Amino acid sequence: MLRWVPEGSLELRLTEIGEHYGRYRLHLPEAERAMARSLERYGQLSPVVVCQREDRYELIDGFKPRGAARGLAEWWRLAVRLLEADERTAKAAIYGLNRAGGRTRELEEAWIIQALVREDGLSQVEVAELLGRHKSWVCRRLALIERLGAEARAELRVGLLSPTAARQIVRLPEGNQVEVLQVIRREALSGAELTGVVDLLLQSAGREQQA
Repeated sequence: MLRWVPEGSLELRLTEIGEHYGRYRLHLPEAERAMARSLERYGQLSPVVVCQREDRYELIDGFKPRGAARGLAEWWRLAVRLLEADERTAKAAIYGLNRAGGRTRELEEAWIIQALVREDGLSQVEVAELLGRHKSWVCRRLALIERLGAEARAELRVGLLSPTAARQIVRLPEGNQVEVLQVIRREALSGAELTGVVDLLLQSAGREQQA
C-alpha cells in the first residue's frame, strides 16, 4: 500500500524535481509533445508524484508532464503529491502507479525488476511479492534484460528493437544475437519471420547450417 505524506500536496519549481528514476522509463518525445499541448490548453490536470531523498525531491510518476513543462516558458512549477518511500518502495510505486493507469511497458517493467534484484538485493520471489505478480512473470522480465547481449540491450533502450523482437532474440546465444540483429536491419523482418529464423538457428547442428 502506498504511504502518502499527510498534507503532502504542494507546488515545486521544475529545478527542485530530480529525475533519478527516469532511467526506468522510456523517453517518448511524441508523448511529451502531446502532453505539452494538453498543458497549454487545459493546464495541469493531476499532480505528479515525488518522494524525498535527503534534501531533494525525486520524481516517481509524471515524467511526461515534467518533460513537457521543461519546454514551456510559462510552466516553471508543477503541483506535486508527496509519497513516503524508500528505494525499494519507490521502484515498486513506479510500477504500481503506471500499471494502475494502464501505462506499463514490458521494457520498463524489466528495468525496475533488474534494479530491485541487482541493486537492492531482493530475490525474485521477494520482487514478485512486492509487485503483486507471480515469480515466473518476474523471471521472464528479468531474462528480457539479462540474457540479451550488450548490442541488443542498447537497441532496446533507445527503441530500435521492440520488446517482441527481444523476446525472440533472447532465445539465442549472444554470438548469434548480433548476427540476427544484422539480419533484422537488413531484411526488415516481421515478427513471424524473426520467429522462423530463430527456430531454424536453434535447430541448426553446425556453423555451416546456421549460415
